Amino acid sequence: MLSLQLTPFTELRTPRLLLRELREADAPTLFIMRSDARFIRYLDRDPDASVDETLAIIRRIAQNTADNAGITWAIVRPDRPDELLGTVGLWRMMPEKHRAEIGYGLHSDHWGQGLMHEALAAVLDYGFQSLHLHSVEANVNPSNAASIRALEKQGFVREAHFREDYYFRGQFLDSVIYSLLTPLRPGSPA
Repeated sequence: MLSLQLTPFTELRTPRLLLRELREADAPTLFIMRSDARFIRYLDRDPDASVDETLAIIRRIAQNTADNAGITWAIVRPDRPDELLGTVGLWRMMPEKHRAEIGYGLHSDHWGQGLMHEALAAVLDYGFQSLHLHSVEANVNPSNAASIRALEKQGFVREAHFREDYYFRGQFLDSVIYSLLTPLRPGSPA
């Protein structure tokens, strides 16, 4: 079983991004994202009702990190570290399986710029190299073509399609599971 240690919080950098710890000051922007119909279209959950609700989520994320149960990064630009662009994280950690689930979202003003591709690559590298995960999974609404493309660009493969396994607003919805196995390291047995 993996022994996870997520504190102190590890910042990650890409050519254009800084992935830092979420702060309570991010709540207003995160609320805008989490209450935007375009952002939550495929998340199959209700929008956040208030900044206080979003603030409670940020606090829960911080507690998950402290408990070594998950880690979520704020996606920002290094020259504007207070301007939240989105989030990306490894949650639902399953140390006994050496597996975690990845979740991510980007403010709609920043779609189509390749930013999530950079953020996902950095987080996956951290998950495989630093946390020693064997696999990462993603649970996706099968209609979310952009998210599926983002995963496939990272090498994720479709493992399952669950029919009507999720109930939301009076209807049963499908889920698709994608996963990525740790890349082979030089000298590793095939």
